[in-house]
Amino acid sequence: MTQPGTPDLILHNGRFTTLDRAKPTASAVAIAEGRFTQVGGDREVLALAGPQTRRIDLGGRSVLPGLIDNHLHIIRGGLNFNLELRWDGVHSLADAMEMLRQQVAITPAPQWVRVVGGFTEHQFAQKRLPTIEELNAVAPDTPVFILHLYDRALLNGAALRAVGYTKDTPAPPGSEIVRDASGQPTGLLLAKPNAAILYATLAKGPRLPHEYQVNSTRHFMRELNRLGVTGAIDAGGGFQNYPDDYAVIQELADANQLTIRLAYNLFTQKPKQEKDDFLKWTASSQYKQGTDYFRHNGAGEMLVFSAADFEDFRQPRPDMGPEMEGDLEEVVRILAQNRWPWRMHATYDETITRALDVFEKVNRDTPLAGLNWFFDHAETISEKSIERVAALGGGVAVQHRMAYQGEYFVERYGPGAAEATPPVKRMLEMGVKVSAGTDATRVASYNPWVSLSWLVTGKTVGGMQITPQRNLIDRETALRMWTEKVTWFSNEEGKKGRIQAGQLADLVVPDRDFFACAESDIADTTSLLTIVGGRVVYGVGSFAAFDDAPPPPAMPDWSPVRRYGGYGAWGEREGAPMQAVMRKAAACGCASNCNVHGHQHAAAWTSKLPVSDLKGFWGALGCACWAV
Repeated sequence: MTQPGTPDLILHNGRFTTLDRAKPTASAVAIAEGRFTQVGGDREVLALAGPQTRRIDLGGRSVLPGLIDNHLHIIRGGLNFNLELRWDGVHSLADAMEMLRQQVAITPAPQWVRVVGGFTEHQFAQKRLPTIEELNAVAPDTPVFILHLYDRALLNGAALRAVGYTKDTPAPPGSEIVRDASGQPTGLLLAKPNAAILYATLAKGPRLPHEYQVNSTRHFMRELNRLGVTGAIDAGGGFQNYPDDYAVIQELADANQLTIRLAYNLFTQKPKQEKDDFLKWTASSQYKQGTDYFRHNGAGEMLVFSAADFEDFRQPRPDMGPEMEGDLEEVVRILAQNRWPWRMHATYDETITRALDVFEKVNRDTPLAGLNWFFDHAETISEKSIERVAALGGGVAVQHRMAYQGEYFVERYGPGAAEATPPVKRMLEMGVKVSAGTDATRVASYNPWVSLSWLVTGKTVGGMQITPQRNLIDRETALRMWTEKVTWFSNEEGKKGRIQAGQLADLVVPDRDFFACAESDIADTTSLLTIVGGRVVYGVGSFAAFDDAPPPPAMPDWSPVRRYGGYGAWGEREGAPMQAVMRKAAACGCASNCNVHGHQHAAAWTSKLPVSDLKGFWGALGCACWAV
């Protein structure tokens, strides 16, 4: 045991971006009992070490505060992560279909192969989705379900048989089961714009047993740690019932096995029963109950179904019904009286305007000051609405949905309308609380670096420039939106989000310098070392020996996670074709900037690829870094 005041861990020889304006940079930190105790130079920090202090030499690498996602469906996503084949970050439809073919070959009946969001057809070089005929050719007997954003799902013939859809199957209101000339379902399901048919169809698939769901959640957290995520605010989600579907995450929290700090919001599930849900929950749950790792964060993102303006930009903007204000007022009064903050899904300014009418009415009777309530998404929020949000003391949590749907938005509303969608820079200028996240795992990928890239470049993952330079923010501002600014949204200001003495010791050592790398490199960033509460929850390459939290192998043994992992997995994991790895590195500019990129890629992949493959890889690029 270390002596009182003696660090448990010291990190030195690093280049720390602290985001502490009083001490913006450092080369070393000391950590004790899960918090930073000293931030400074190597000499002063190393002098604090005791006999049992663990030391990690960072080798001059850059270090950032741990990333915090302001809107992630991590609890729901974790229950299913091991079942899902992820196309996040795959740049070729041919590669995606080859992944699908390989997974079909090892998936036993009656299981499905499912690709559940996190990608867009625009990321593929071919700029299209697979056809139903292509799915049937690859998988004649295994059910395949592919969810594209929340606008459509593709089912092969085996999946249609598994879910039992026939010419007599009705579609929920606002949804469509596309049919052929004889009235038979084709396998294409459309949200128009209600995604109920997509939710309901996915829910018909086999579920993992409890033990496997625990394993699956650990692997999802591990994947997030691999990308430098150390915290998140969970936004609930459809078919995510409280408390039943929270048993797995609670079990992991009780066992001290969470590697992501998690604040969770409660999401009502049944139209016309929202008031009853929140009356029940405010009587049985306490706001902020829990720990620094797992704590209650209020209500939402669904408050009432009559206010749900689905974000399918392929469809016209939906008009909310006349009952919206009455339904919303009932719920917001319950929350305000119980001092529960809330988050509310709102895509369009028309919805935000009507919601603000309700919030202002409630505020006249029960002041909202200090509640830290906020809107989610707010793509088309107007300057007038921003002023009203600021006056009521609210915030706006933005996500990078436009990086995945920007092409559809431009097609419907024009490029001019997309130039400040959402108006991130203007909201910051007007003093509104603003932070960033992903809305993963279905609407967009959970990769935080794609969000950071979108904030800095204004480009979609398909390469379309939608935000002009005048509306973009700089890298430091974007990083703050992913760290310290998120803490207001979970009422944890001053507790985390910076590398500062007294704050929770969460940080990431990325595989490249976020502030110096090319803009085109940002989205491909991964972590070499991730620390949560002073514990190494992810380490690769020279940091692999420090890793304290490797999960057991993914369950079941045919899980796509075992073969592919998560974001950008094709071409990066063991067993992937070497030519795919080479394409990935070439796109990053390694061939032209070997000294900068080569060591980073080598460190990231050394533990995953045979030395002979690395040698051939670097040799093909004309580099000598393989010898490192």
